[in-house]
Amino acid sequence: MKLIITTAALALLAVSNPAAAQSNAQPAQQPEQKAPTVKLSGKAQKAIVELQTAVNKQDYASVPAKLAAAQAVASTPDDKYAIGQLQLKMALAQKDYAAMGTAVDTIANSGFVDAATGSKLYASLGTTLYNAKQFAPATAAFQKAVTIDPKNVEVYTLLGESKFAQGQKAEAATDFQRAIQLRTASGQKPDEALLKRAVSVAYDAQSPLAVELARDWVTAYPNAESWRNSIAIYRNLKHPDVEGTLDLFRLMQVTGAMNTSGDYALFAESAADQANFNEAQAVIDAGIAAKVVDPSSAQFRDIVNGLKSKQKATAADLEAAAKMSPSPMNLLRIGDRYYGMGDYAKAADIYRQVMTKPGADKEIANLHLGIALARSGDKAGATAALNAVTGGRADIAKYWLIYVQQHA
Repeated sequence: MKLIITTAALALLAVSNPAAAQSNAQPAQQPEQKAPTVKLSGKAQKAIVELQTAVNKQDYASVPAKLAAAQAVASTPDDKYAIGQLQLKMALAQKDYAAMGTAVDTIANSGFVDAATGSKLYASLGTTLYNAKQFAPATAAFQKAVTIDPKNVEVYTLLGESKFAQGQKAEAATDFQRAIQLRTASGQKPDEALLKRAVSVAYDAQSPLAVELARDWVTAYPNAESWRNSIAIYRNLKHPDVEGTLDLFRLMQVTGAMNTSGDYALFAESAADQANFNEAQAVIDAGIAAKVVDPSSAQFRDIVNGLKSKQKATAADLEAAAKMSPSPMNLLRIGDRYYGMGDYAKAADIYRQVMTKPGADKEIANLHLGIALARSGDKAGATAALNAVTGGRADIAKYWLIYVQQHA
């Protein structure tokens, strides 16, 4: 990936003419940026002009001695800045990357430029080094830039790219995340390209950040693609149990993220594994309606025939079962069957009953309550229930919370 230097950054790397400035001549200008006026001290002027003459003539053999002489008499920020600019001009002409770093250090530490300009100088240096495939020194330059200006979104992105180029994928993902956080904190929406890049790099590194970044992506840009990929990343990294898998497929279904026959097959099989044959059948029916599921295919033939042999629950069956003082888990499954039948209000009532039972798994109950309330359009209730989920199912609740904020 080739990094692009902005016009302003290019101007910062341009070398001004200190001798011309001293004689009140007009300094050369870069597009959209005027070179600063430099006033050399009387003590240093002669030595700096001699250094400039040697640099302009490319008399590099004499430069070290003239540089040392100029440095020995430099006493003001203007003197030091002028010397640094001449060092930089020579380094650029010779493509001496180490010397470029030394020159930018001189300019940034001269006292002539402010912190923001110093940060931009290091960012420009880092970009030059990156494009020359000098990735380690580029990283060092970008790191100096963000140390000076910790809120520089662009430089955190560049820092991430330079680390990625060195195989430091997890570290790169952290820098991309910082850029995203800064953009969000400033009230701006992060670019989707940056979010996708961050997610891709974090996932490639198998970093836990991939899940957080994927949620950031789907929060900022909710669509079938982002939901599908975000949930897939969670499943691939976290390996949820059947319970969690079902809750994620339920989310994929409501966000329109199910688009392969494999999605429908796994969703139906997971529901059937919990004997929720009503929901499994509803999933198959939805897949057929979407023309994604071919019930006569080898992939679905056994599933479809298996469901035909299973007795589907009715509302009367569930009502009778709930009156028989079932265990907390059995009561939870009654609620799931109401959910599978599309009766979300009744499902929510059952889940509330579950949480009053001693020994109930309140994490699952709260999660399923939040899901049912989300489907019924109760945004406040769903938010409260999902926020109450802790432990291993909290991440799934966070995904559903995103949906609630966007749709319920």
